[in-house]
Order: sequence, then structure tokens, then C-alpha cells
Amino acid sequence: MPRKPQQPRAQATFNAIVEAGFISLAGNGVENTTTRHIADIAGVSVGSLYEYFANKEEVFDAMHEHMVREVVGMVRPLIPTLVRMDIRELVAELLYRFRDLLERDDGRYLRYMSYAAYFAPRDQIEPINRLLMDLLMKYVMHHPQLVRLTNLPAMGFIMINGGVFTVIRYLTEPNPTVTFDDLVRGLGDMVAHFVDGELQRVGGAD
Repeated sequence: MPRKPQQPRAQATFNAIVEAGFISLAGNGVENTTTRHIADIAGVSVGSLYEYFANKEEVFDAMHEHMVREVVGMVRPLIPTLVRMDIRELVAELLYRFRDLLERDDGRYLRYMSYAAYFAPRDQIEPINRLLMDLLMKYVMHHPQLVRLTNLPAMGFIMINGGVFTVIRYLTEPNPTVTFDDLVRGLGDMVAHFVDGELQRVGGAD
């Protein structure tokens, strides 16, 4: 039976295998990534890999958990600053940070996210959802006029997920027709105009 790492050396091996999973996925794709590929990249034997993972799918699960922690670790420290920003500034800050995270380490996280549909059956992103809803609620506390928006949770879900997948699509395009700066400004304007329009509709615009 695979075991959880307890000692520092075991944890280092576990982490190396997970990182190797990202590298193999980026180079070989999902179907052509094997436990042997992952083990070779990690510098361990296949037998050592099987001490922690029963198959490559379990490595993918650990990669997903790692990705979720990376996103949470990126956003959480920013919340006190983000909640005081103008909506366009907030959108820009999150999107630039997300781009930088995806492009880190030769874009291995970006390649992982481009396979999101493959990983959907095991997609446990509840920590990210909770964090972003916490950000949304704290933002509303600092901008109380937004309390008048009755569909705020749905709006937040659509805008957050729409922005994330737009960035992924843009970064995986070989020849994008707009700059990333223009994309960020466009998304920020879209969100701001939508919020302003809704505030006017409910009679809450200042």
C-alpha cells in the first residue's frame, strides 16, 4: 500500500515526484506520461514512486492538490491589499499574479491547467472557492454599496472563472491578437461596467 511521507527525506522524495509529474505532463501530455517517465525525471526508481503512489492518477491528484495550495498561497496574503483597491485594479492584480504563477518554472503549471478537462472528475477546488468567496465578502465590506447587488455570488463566480479560463486560453495561444495588458484592461473594464450597470439598475449608484 502507498504510504504518506513522514520524515523529511520521504517528504523530499514525495515532492520531487510531484514536481516531476508537472514536468512530464508538460513534455509528454496526459496519455504519454507514465510512472516510469515521472520516476526518471524525479531521479528515483519506479519502486520508490510506488511507495507513495499506486499509479500515475494518484500523482496527478497530488499535483492538483499542490496547484490548489499554490493558488491559495498566492492570493491569501494579497487579500488585505486587494479589498482596498478599485475593481479594475483588483482584477488587474489578480490576473497578473495568476499569469506569473502559470508561467513559472517554464510554464509547467500552465500546461497542467490546459489539461483541466482531463482532471475535472478529480477536481477538488473547494479551498480556492472558499478563499475567493472570502475575498469577495471582504471586498463588499470595504465597498458597502455593493451590498445592493442581489446576485453578487453568481456574478463573482462567473467573473472569477471567466477571467481564469480567458487567461489560460490567452497564454496557450501561439499568436494572440492582443497584448496581455490589453486583455487585462478589457476584463477590468467589463467587470467595472457590469457592476456599475447593476448598481444603476437597482438604484444604488452614487
